[in-house]
Amino acid sequence: MARSTAVRDYWRGMTEASGPDDGAEEVRARVERGWGGLTAEPGGVDYLETEVAGLPALWAVPKGSAGDRVILGLHGGGFVSGSIYTHRKLFGHLAKAAGVRALLTDYRQTPAHHHPAPLEDTTAAYRWLLDEGVDPRRIAVAGDSAGGGLAVSTMLRARELGLPVAAALMLLSPWVDMTVSSDTFESNRETEEFFFKEVVQALAGMFLGGTDPEDPLASPLHADLSGIPPTYIQVGGDETLLGESLRLEENARKAGVDVRVDVFPGQQHTFQMAAGYAPESDDAVARLAAWVRPELGLT
Repeated sequence: MARSTAVRDYWRGMTEASGPDDGAEEVRARVERGWGGLTAEPGGVDYLETEVAGLPALWAVPKGSAGDRVILGLHGGGFVSGSIYTHRKLFGHLAKAAGVRALLTDYRQTPAHHHPAPLEDTTAAYRWLLDEGVDPRRIAVAGDSAGGGLAVSTMLRARELGLPVAAALMLLSPWVDMTVSSDTFESNRETEEFFFKEVVQALAGMFLGGTDPEDPLASPLHADLSGIPPTYIQVGGDETLLGESLRLEENARKAGVDVRVDVFPGQQHTFQMAAGYAPESDDAVARLAAWVRPELGLT
């Protein structure tokens, strides 16, 4: 049996452990205890703690990697959980496969902070890389779930600010629509293990803090996507967020973006977290690396 069933089991366990009185701290602790254990150590990757724009950050540096190419990694967690530590191994695998460094950055989370605070932090991290002299044509921005939505929004905000956009976007099960209106919340309800419509609505409400759910910087599915970098989307065939990925691909293509989407049948939300254990997760990481290398000028 494929080890990515561990991801399915993890999400099922999150559903079973969840209670109506759970607060953000309980959810955050549950995620911190279990999420990082889904991923194998990539090996041959050094991790260096640092600070970026006043927030904790972590360099993942594979041995022999290209020092002038960077993946800016934005972790998921529904804006309420997840960290550079839960995701260090996943981005370590991706950086190692691509042969580049990765910079993982934290951002302010709910319930203490709301939109646009996370976006302000990720935009500051992107600007920090530019200020450090990294060529934007040598930066790829990657994110899973909430981090995937932030990756798109960061490029939209960079465009607004007149900053050069990055060379590529890599989105893993991106959460890009705070209206929570996709048809797949119903059609995939029986195959989903955690991200049921009511769960996502609650997370969206905390993130928005009363702001418009159709704000393009909160819900990039509702944005003008023209001018964003070439984009590669991966999504599980069994997850409720499937519809958002398909609509994002359609909107991007209509806006003239070079975009690709791969749907992985039978897979759950962010199944790539089983990298190093499950062949389908390793296949997904290998596809991301093979796609992004030429976008970063590597052969």
